[in-house]
Amino acid sequence: MDSALPGPSALDRELALEQAHVDLVYKHLKKATKSAKKVASEGQKLYRSDRQSWMREEDGTAMFERDAFAFQAARRLAELDAEHEGLVFGRLDHTDGEIRYIGRLGVRDDDYEPLVIDWRARAAEPFYRATASNPMDVVRRRVLRCRNDIVTGIEDDLLDSSSPTDLPIIGEGALMATLKRARGPRMRDIVATIQAEQDEAIRADYRGVTVIGGGPGTGKTVVALHRAAYLLYSNRRRFERGGILVVGPSGLFMNYIERVLPSLGEDSVTLRSIGGVAVDSLGLIASRNDSAEVAPIKGSLRMAAVLKRLVNLPLTDSPELLVMVKGEPLRLSADQLARIRRDVLVRHKVNAGRDAAQAAVVDALFAKFPTEFEVERDAFADLVTDTAAYKMFLHSWWPDLEAPAVLRRLADPAVVARVGEGLTGAEQTALAASFDFDDWSVADVALLDELTDLIGPIHPDEDDEPLIFLPDGTEMSELVTTADLLSHQREHDPDAEPYDTFAHVLVDEAQDLSPMQWRMLRRRGPEASWTIVGDPAQSSWPDPDEAEQALTDLIGNAPNRRFRLSTNYRSPAEVFALAAEVVRYAFPNADLPHAVRSTGVDPLLLSTSSAELSAELERVLTDLAGRLEGTIGVVAAPSRLPELAAAQLPVVTANAGRITFISPLDVKGLEYDGVVVIDPDQIVAESPGGTRVLYVALTRPTQRLVTIDVDDRSTWRP
Repeated sequence: MDSALPGPSALDRELALEQAHVDLVYKHLKKATKSAKKVASEGQKLYRSDRQSWMREEDGTAMFERDAFAFQAARRLAELDAEHEGLVFGRLDHTDGEIRYIGRLGVRDDDYEPLVIDWRARAAEPFYRATASNPMDVVRRRVLRCRNDIVTGIEDDLLDSSSPTDLPIIGEGALMATLKRARGPRMRDIVATIQAEQDEAIRADYRGVTVIGGGPGTGKTVVALHRAAYLLYSNRRRFERGGILVVGPSGLFMNYIERVLPSLGEDSVTLRSIGGVAVDSLGLIASRNDSAEVAPIKGSLRMAAVLKRLVNLPLTDSPELLVMVKGEPLRLSADQLARIRRDVLVRHKVNAGRDAAQAAVVDALFAKFPTEFEVERDAFADLVTDTAAYKMFLHSWWPDLEAPAVLRRLADPAVVARVGEGLTGAEQTALAASFDFDDWSVADVALLDELTDLIGPIHPDEDDEPLIFLPDGTEMSELVTTADLLSHQREHDPDAEPYDTFAHVLVDEAQDLSPMQWRMLRRRGPEASWTIVGDPAQSSWPDPDEAEQALTDLIGNAPNRRFRLSTNYRSPAEVFALAAEVVRYAFPNADLPHAVRSTGVDPLLLSTSSAELSAELERVLTDLAGRLEGTIGVVAAPSRLPELAAAQLPVVTANAGRITFISPLDVKGLEYDGVVVIDPDQIVAESPGGTRVLYVALTRPTQRLVTIDVDDRSTWRP
């Protein structure tokens, strides 16, 4: 009777086989973790000093060795202790019988034989590069789906059918299976399903500039993040020491991608939104976007000249200096002072030029002083600079400047008129009216950073001395060290730049950057290599040619290479067909990828009135929430979002965490299972990039798209 019982299926047998290997990997991972902890503990015991007054040279050497030992052990422990979802995700069966397992980090057995090969290693390349036309000596490529340390599924690709083999082939293909999964609130890595053209961009040479282009859904962002992980693996000393900066379009986007690099075993990367790039020099992060009228003005390269004139514009009109020295009145006219100011600013930044300006003023006054007094120049300088009139003059004529205070001056239309050469009258009016000093905009950050570069660090006050007695309630150590005293001087080093600089800068959604934002980024990577990711057809910057010129200027004569990702994995073919028609109408040269998936569901194009919009949206969202498992995004123009949020739709409350209301600029780089686009014509009208920004909104869904025109506005439909 036992022989009549059905035996295990081929899938069950293969799952058991792979589970045995995964169990072996985790067993050795635990041993490696235990060993690393032991090494860290031994490192702490290498040297302990009981000396409290002095140290011998050899003692210092031992301490250095101990710290280096402990650092390396701690770094390895961090790698091993990281949460590795799907630690082992791939297997290669070669024509010569060799089997290689691919995973998120390398693991070896007691004989130092590899149980898992790090996905970034050269030996793992065939996992991503091998195809049926070029199998690279691989018979079968297998992708393992795991939940923690349990193997839950297998997807196989037979690459070399001519090679004699009895290997079972299971599943429908790893990539298509992955694409069908519901989306969550965070981007997932694609380390198990990287395609050949993506892998080529990931492993490209780090030197110079690498440009990764392609239409929506081609995986540009996640490819760029995997490239950052690969650079750290292949050139760790250079990039871990110099740092990698990843820049994205918004804070929402940075939250969306924040787990990708840690899931690949890398944490030593700095993530900043474009509104937070200058947090190092300004200490602030901006998220507010200017209107479609103002954003192109603030981002234009013309603003560089405007800001330079603003910095050089004295705070007081037509200043004059009159001082009395030994009863003699000495005067410098406004023209003489303006000439001194121009001469000093040719050689110095404003804050660094204060001493030179003061010396030039004293020299000009000394030249007017009667020679019969027989006063030495240094003594004369003391007589002048000690007078109250001079101190008041210098404070108003050459004060220490701070970028926010300088930029606030542009809220005055009269100041804008004086420095706004190159801007039209309408542009000057719009610029002056745009500043909200309680909430700097994303575009303001680039202007503030430009000003920080122009004016330099604040001049140190020589009269400042450390406090001996502190106010009541002040929490501070009573011990003041030499380092504390010297730190005051270091903070005002005139040669120090206030920026963090990096060895590699990765810029996503680069097509949206204004020329002023490019200038801000270049200060963070003056000697860096770059990865630039973007698609001109999705640009919110109104002048694509100007954006392309900024990229050309960045590349210069540096080595560079371009990669085009040609396959849209995100958008169903039915959705992308509509989006492609829309963007082609406004941007005929758009790079349109090939959508490889079809759901059989066409976009739903609806219309309603303003009065009925809430009821119609409730109905649409209820239907989508019932049909889809994952997330739903409602994209609307910024001016309409408060109205939608205030409606407090019951379906939103019932599906908390699944439904998000978002602007078309903030939705860049994100994706949802279902997307509802509210009043496309209003989105076009309120966006600097017009129809190209609508194209972004239309290409966010992975399953279903619904558009709702309002009050018979439907001119966006070609």
